[in-house]
Amino acid sequence: MKSDIEPLRIILSYNIKKYRSNFKYTQEKLAEKAGISVQTLNDIEGCRCWLSPKTMTKLAKALNIAEYQLILPGYSETDDEKPQQSSLKSLITLKETLKSAIDTQFEQAIDTGDFS
Repeated sequence: MKSDIEPLRIILSYNIKKYRSNFKYTQEKLAEKAGISVQTLNDIEGCRCWLSPKTMTKLAKALNIAEYQLILPGYSETDDEKPQQSSLKSLITLKETLKSAIDTQFEQAIDTGDFS
């Protein structure tokens, strides 16, 4: 994978592939179970796009895991997939991404008045 891709996207991609493999799901099967398109899943796994909190929840439910497990660092960011220690950079990126997603959802709730 390219070194200019955000570390968090690489972690997310690796984790989705790992959990999908554990269930022996194809991309098509996981996309169907999660209620998303195969192209969306392919783009997420290929580090070409980020996912919304709603899509993260759908994927986690389809894989029978908690959402945070999809973005836990701890695996190599190279193709050999050897375990590695969490990096501070990955954790900071995770914090910033989650804060941004929460801020966006909060602003949308205020704009629409929908707090459900």
